[in-house]
Amino acid sequence: MVSWVNHIDYSAWASNRLLLAAAELSPQELTRDFGTADKSVLGTLVHIFGADRLWLARVEGHSPATFLSEADYDLEVLRRDWPLVHDGWHRWIAGLDDATLNEEMLYSDLKGAERRNTRWQILLHAVNHATHHRGQVSGFLRAMGKKPPALDEILFYREKQGA
Repeated sequence: MVSWVNHIDYSAWASNRLLLAAAELSPQELTRDFGTADKSVLGTLVHIFGADRLWLARVEGHSPATFLSEADYDLEVLRRDWPLVHDGWHRWIAGLDDATLNEEMLYSDLKGAERRNTRWQILLHAVNHATHHRGQVSGFLRAMGKKPPALDEILFYREKQGA
């Protein structure tokens, strides 16, 4: 049986490791434009955070009309608010069983269109979305001559077993 909490824990662990690495960058490095949709280390981390927050709101029954605000583009905001989002994911999943995770839920996307997915699909999408963009940030760090933190999921499990 899949432990869905492990997915949330891994995503939180990996995102936090990148936040710590980003804190070591100069303001110029943090905002260097790499020509991607979210442009920079900061922009991509903010994008991941915003998506985690947006999908959590949706599974909690809310359909926010906005994705990000200017206030989100601050490492201190990410350090303060991202753990709260991950805690929200834990609270949400704590009361769910496999049957409930397999149920479809209706939500609205940012354009107001109604969408329908199972809860487990949404959870796995949020985790995989974050993984994809964390890979981009790791590449940005390498392009600047920095060593990105190891983000392999197996390392997360090894650390968890050793704790």
